[in-house]
Amino acid sequence: MQRAELAGLDLVEVSPGANPPVARIVDWGKFKYEKTKQLKQQRKQQKTIDIKQIRIGMRIGDNDLEIKLNKTRKFLEAGHKVKVMLLYRGRENAHKELGFTLFERITSKLEDVATVDQPAQLAGRNLTITYRRKTNAKN
Repeated sequence: MQRAELAGLDLVEVSPGANPPVARIVDWGKFKYEKTKQLKQQRKQQKTIDIKQIRIGMRIGDNDLEIKLNKTRKFLEAGHKVKVMLLYRGRENAHKELGFTLFERITSKLEDVATVDQPAQLAGRNLTITYRRKTNAKN
């Protein structure tokens, strides 16, 4: 502490958990500025994974389904997870097994780039399934 006072600087405890605790003689303002800069750089380097959502209907046409699957592929290649949501309307509720069949078809078409992250789940009038990018897929 005397050395710090003589130098006109501050005594900063760097790692209090060590035995003995590590302290450094530095300018507190400069030390704090460098720490915040370092934390900001770490946050910038972190990759956040978003969940993108694709909504489809039971009576979707083949061409429309291909367009949705192409968009899904783009999301997956960008590193996002994709949640495909099927909404049942009216009398479609009586034939929920058709939705599972449609999801099996979608899964087979996406098997080259995606794996199922969460299997198909029925929640009220919605059937959802979540895909994530295969680990061995191209970047």
